[in-house]
Amino acid sequence: MSETPADEGGVEISDVVRFEQAGDGSSLVAHVRGEIDTLTAPLLRTELDARLPAAPLVVLDLSGVTFLGSAGLAVLVAAKDQVDRSGHSLKLVCGSRIVTRALQATGLLGLFDVADGVTEALSS
Repeated sequence: MSETPADEGGVEISDVVRFEQAGDGSSLVAHVRGEIDTLTAPLLRTELDARLPAAPLVVLDLSGVTFLGSAGLAVLVAAKDQVDRSGHSLKLVCGSRIVTRALQATGLLGLFDVADGVTEALSS
């Protein structure tokens, strides 16, 4: 995982997302946290673009997200498109009303396979 500060704002990728391999390594869990906005969304997108093709199942744990703006929503849609093109699966763990409301308000919630927790996402 890259720990390099961003060009703007001094935000490090470790402030935004932490990745872990799950199970036998065939699953990737991305624990996303903080505000996903115009400053942090490009960092998240870069990291996801680099990792998504490698895992048949990707779980985005958004339970630590405190704000999800339009730039963050665009990253989620792009991740879904990338995973779909590769024939893999993407599951979201919303974990909070903040994330769920942003997805509902934009009509995007139905686009994603949503689980109540990481364990459920990995087992289903």
